[in-house]
Amino acid sequence: MEIEIATIGGYEEVGRQMTAVRAGDDVVIFDMGLNLSQVLIHDNVETERMHSLDLIDMGAIPDDRVMSDLEGDVKAIVPTHGHLDHIGAISKLAHRYNAPVVATPFTIELVKQQIEGEQKFGVENDLVKMDAGETMSIGDSGKVELEFVNVTHSIIDAINPVLHTPEGAVVYGLDKRMDHTPVIGDPIDMERFREIGREGNGVLCYIEDCTNANKKGRTPSENVAREHLRDVLYSMEDYDGGIVATTFSSHISRVTSLVEFAKDIGRQPVLLGRSMEKYSGTAERLDFVDFPDDLGMFGHRKSVDRTFKRIMNEGKENYLPVVTGHQGEPRAMLTRMARGETPYELDDGDKVVFSARVIPEPTNEGQRYQAEKLLGMQGARVYDDIHVSGHLNQEGHYEMLNALQPQHVIPAHQDMSGYSSYVNLCESEGYKLGRDLHVTRNGNLIQLVD
Repeated sequence: MEIEIATIGGYEEVGRQMTAVRAGDDVVIFDMGLNLSQVLIHDNVETERMHSLDLIDMGAIPDDRVMSDLEGDVKAIVPTHGHLDHIGAISKLAHRYNAPVVATPFTIELVKQQIEGEQKFGVENDLVKMDAGETMSIGDSGKVELEFVNVTHSIIDAINPVLHTPEGAVVYGLDKRMDHTPVIGDPIDMERFREIGREGNGVLCYIEDCTNANKKGRTPSENVAREHLRDVLYSMEDYDGGIVATTFSSHISRVTSLVEFAKDIGRQPVLLGRSMEKYSGTAERLDFVDFPDDLGMFGHRKSVDRTFKRIMNEGKENYLPVVTGHQGEPRAMLTRMARGETPYELDDGDKVVFSARVIPEPTNEGQRYQAEKLLGMQGARVYDDIHVSGHLNQEGHYEMLNALQPQHVIPAHQDMSGYSSYVNLCESEGYKLGRDLHVTRNGNLIQLVD
């Protein structure tokens, strides 16, 4: 059976992930995401009103025109998790393919909301839920099967999909860390990865996220970030001024910890911002979390400002607002607070807790720098980088290669300079660039089996 891989997006940048795998006549697409940096750069452009070809030209969504060079029919579109750099282009591109979107329940719900919020392209693909540990037959031959393996990441309900073929398995390994003690959900299923490495013809190809391949050691568990956050907030228990926290809205484990520790120090948590309400509300509705009955979630600007007025009237010392804006995004709640555009007034000594790292990309770094400067000008004191990454450090990469023993490796989720550390790591394990280690670009085809 011929096996071919199209590296469509996310092979020259972090973002707009999209990869297609052809096994004989059957094609499966993994991820269909946005390049968030390009969207931020064009902040004055209403991308939801733009034609997909214009969005491709501005680098916001994957250029899937290479799919016309890939023989076979698309049988499934499989996003790995609910981050926008993996699902954000489904509402703009999925209508081109007569195939269902197959994902875990939380991811499917986020995809559904994305499609409903943007009707321009009339995306009507079926949405199919599949849990980690389950399998699905692909195509009519009965020889190709899709499996979801549970992984841990900075969003709940994440998986690595595996396409089982007669020639061996193709493991799409993007966006995970090796967390054996997660705050929410099950640990990464390393036992299953090791089994896949030993089964049948083994692993034909492993496609891997290289984000932290330059960092030594292991990525800490989410429990490490939770205890760091606990220590920081407990140290503020006697402070009688304002405390504000921000984190990734999609990081439900972190939001859960913030809500719990706010209660512990005698403050009422409240979640503010559209994406904060969206992700946490969805997680609660699907029973991934059980928030306190009195937890407020407000996304609409008028509702947020009314909440800020109530906090000011009743006393900032009684509340802990958890707001959007951890990257300094211009329209987010924290940035508006820093600019003095909300009823919430920051005073000298007030605490602002960033339970997130700056995404290492110039647009984000500039925006975050500006937000922190504005907060400081109002007298706020910043607590920075109370966070652990959602991606593998070097030892995690070694462990995955050892578990899977893949015949071929394709690095992803980086630009060309970002691949170097992972290339060196793979070569230390016996792989050779150009032979079984394939550094590629967007829009390329890699023939693994003729």
